[in-house]
Amino acid sequence: MLELLYFVIAILVAFLVYAGISAYRLKKTVTNLTQEQFIEGYRKAQLIDVREPKEFDGGHILGARNVPSTQFRQRYKEIRPDKPVYLYDQSGARSARAAMFLKKKGYTQLFQLQGGFKAWTGKVKSK
Repeated sequence: MLELLYFVIAILVAFLVYAGISAYRLKKTVTNLTQEQFIEGYRKAQLIDVREPKEFDGGHILGARNVPSTQFRQRYKEIRPDKPVYLYDQSGARSARAAMFLKKKGYTQLFQLQGGFKAWTGKVKSK
């Protein structure tokens, strides 16, 4: 019984270490911006919505281009590496993964909307 407890504790510690390392890597990869900060800079940058087309068509930030996370590996070259990249999705998880991918490809100016589209109160366009 004690061995099982040690095993569970070891798994829990390993998970916490992994989560901590992932959070640290993400923090070094992408800058989280509040909506106000996002609004200040996104017009001078490439605004990329990584949600799926159906989500994008339901409503997106005015001026955004849709490069869905499921197509990101094939389409990332549509995004210029020499200009800032502002990413968002519904809540932040997919845009964080997209930022990590872009960082590996040499992109350096990566920003994401804190809270994602669900927290957005600015201008929206829908089809």
